Amino acid sequence: MVSEPKPAGLAHPLPGAIGLSHLSAYDWEAADGVCGGSPHLHLVCTEAYVVTGGRGAVQTLSPDGYRDIPLEAGSIAWFTPGTVHRMVQGGDLRITVLMQNSGLPEAGDAVFTFPPEVLADPGRYAAAAALPPGTGPQTAAAARRRRDLAVEGYLGLREALVAGDNGPYLEFQSAAARNVRDKVPTWRKLWQEGALATAERTGAQLDALAAGDLGHLGEATAHDAAPTRLGGFGMCGRRDEYALPGTTLPYQEE
Repeated sequence: MVSEPKPAGLAHPLPGAIGLSHLSAYDWEAADGVCGGSPHLHLVCTEAYVVTGGRGAVQTLSPDGYRDIPLEAGSIAWFTPGTVHRMVQGGDLRITVLMQNSGLPEAGDAVFTFPPEVLADPGRYAAAAALPPGTGPQTAAAARRRRDLAVEGYLGLREALVAGDNGPYLEFQSAAARNVRDKVPTWRKLWQEGALATAERTGAQLDALAAGDLGHLGEATAHDAAPTRLGGFGMCGRRDEYALPGTTLPYQEE
């Protein structure tokens, strides 16, 4: 029988070891009159929005400029690492989020667009990004302050990019990378035990099928789950999550 790799600690991940959560976009109005979430980017994860209800938009900043992508029920938008994104509420916007590399975002892969002076100071950044535990008024107020600070930095990046100056955007990317560099060994372990192990397991199964070995089909089974935390304060909105292997780590900064 062909031996296949097993993911350490991730016995039954979701397909592809993706991350999964549900979001209801914030309806707090920001300084520019727009209601929505906290702009941020991911350093190594592609993120997808699957819109399940309502309407709104996602604003993005990337090397190809500024975009405002409409969102409505049934639409999908996704953005690759380095893309600054801001979820905008247009009316009861609800989204299922699919995230590459399972728990990396909660391990620090997501970096807020705080002003440069905040990004330059690791202690100040950590304090601005942190939220009190729970889902009560104190946590809501802290999440709103965090969102407002991220919007403050984002608006400067967007203004420069629209004017043809990508310098501030590129400097933000560099600052974000410096901010997370020490976390890379932890990320590598999460990737190896999740997405990489899942892909390697598929390779072993293909080898087995080619050899006429159906042993892995003897392990066939089904799983189900329901949200285990409702209404948490995520980057973009109120967040429902699942306690599934490799899907969402316990909140560290949110």
